[in-house]
Amino acid sequence: MKKIVSFTILASFALAIATPSSAEKKLSSGLEDLFPGPLLDSKGTEVSKDTLAGKTIGIYFSASWCPPCRTFTPKLVKFRDDNKKDFEVVFVSSDRSPKDQMGYMKKASMKWYTLPHRSGPANALAKKYGVRGIPSLIIVSPDGKTITKNGRGDVSGKPKTALAGWKKSS
Repeated sequence: MKKIVSFTILASFALAIATPSSAEKKLSSGLEDLFPGPLLDSKGTEVSKDTLAGKTIGIYFSASWCPPCRTFTPKLVKFRDDNKKDFEVVFVSSDRSPKDQMGYMKKASMKWYTLPHRSGPANALAKKYGVRGIPSLIIVSPDGKTITKNGRGDVSGKPKTALAGWKKSS
């Protein structure tokens, strides 16, 4: 009997060690493919892409010089801040310089992540999603699959139910 109890305890312990906690989750290969270069925080410091693991992600194409962007950005900031446990934003800037990009993020209280200004990965995302105008918000699942290219409409039109709808679609 002692051997069975010892084995059960040992097996349970081994399973607990082998199962990653939410803090140990790694970025899915789908998201790794979407964001192959460095990811920066709102101060321009490189951060681990694992901060995106398990979250629905909005890829936000915008710029400080764009009037519709300046109208939509506060709505997205509020939406992200209200849902930051399950939703994160990666900003792809169309600003004229890295200084303008970071200044826009600071002024608009964008406490999310960004790609380096006009980097290869940023340009590749715009091409992948066929972004022709800004602001544009592409929503992807935690495994990197496209949920919708109309994230802007969802956040503007139904902010209380958008995230639940995206999760159901993923």
